Amino acid sequence: MMDPLTDVLRAVRLSGGVFLSAHFTAPWGIAVSIGPDDCAPLLGSPAQVIAYHVVIEGEMFFGLPDQSPVEARAGEIVLFPRNTPHTLASAPGLPAVTARELMQPGPDGQLPRIEHGGGGASTRIFCGFLASEDAHSPLILSLPQALKIDIRKGTEREWIETSVRYAAHQLAEGTLASSSVMTRLSETLLIEAIRQFAATPGTGQQGWLNGLSDPRIGRSLALMHRDVGANWSAELLARETGMSRSAFVERFTALVGMPPIRYLSVYRLQMAKLNLRETRKSIAQLARHVGYQSEQAFNRAFKREFGMTPGAWRDG
Repeated sequence: MMDPLTDVLRAVRLSGGVFLSAHFTAPWGIAVSIGPDDCAPLLGSPAQVIAYHVVIEGEMFFGLPDQSPVEARAGEIVLFPRNTPHTLASAPGLPAVTARELMQPGPDGQLPRIEHGGGGASTRIFCGFLASEDAHSPLILSLPQALKIDIRKGTEREWIETSVRYAAHQLAEGTLASSSVMTRLSETLLIEAIRQFAATPGTGQQGWLNGLSDPRIGRSLALMHRDVGANWSAELLARETGMSRSAFVERFTALVGMPPIRYLSVYRLQMAKLNLRETRKSIAQLARHVGYQSEQAFNRAFKREFGMTPGAWRDG
């Protein structure tokens, strides 16, 4: 059986890379805001950026607006699923300098670097990103603003640790940028972060992520996301997951918060809504792409869901 989380991430079409290495000495503090333009030299300008920082040596505190700073030590990674602006510092409460002001281009086209601080305890990190053209993925929207994971506890611990050591070595030589290895590492870090988050009691996670954590319901979600335009029915999805129709619909609704075909309809319309303004496909083409047999049926469903026609949304 496929891994639902990996399959849904594959549908989001993530790509990744590393764009910065940094060495800090206490006391230090920086304010970080990573935008699509920071990825442009490597990947163009994606719709969605997920930032992460890998602590290679020492420790740091990361902070979000209106939240208390949290410590991260060597061997831990902090991800920001919606790329929320944040601070990194050697201790809570320190003034923060804008990271962009400190970035220096690497020699001979190597990665940019930051060397900053007051000469005390050393902290080394590298900063990476995952990029996607899907700005409205339910997976990303269901996650908190920040996720901290310990790479020594992941299900792919050995591979992650080896890849992080490889990245650190390459960064020391200034040779690492976007690559298939770093894309896989970035994606694996996100998967591990989501798994650890989903397995943590009392996280208050949303039903969608709860459904993804269930092997059978997760498989149905992965199938729908992998081929949103397929002629799915509750009967077909139940058969694919090895359940009776009634048991499947009951479990899906309990975990996700709505029946499977209602979920599919909402997801199709959200995808169409995004694509209406971001592609030049005709309304009829988009309707077929997300599973509607006629433009008229798509127009009616879109207006019922959003209160306006697809044409009005595109022109608005």
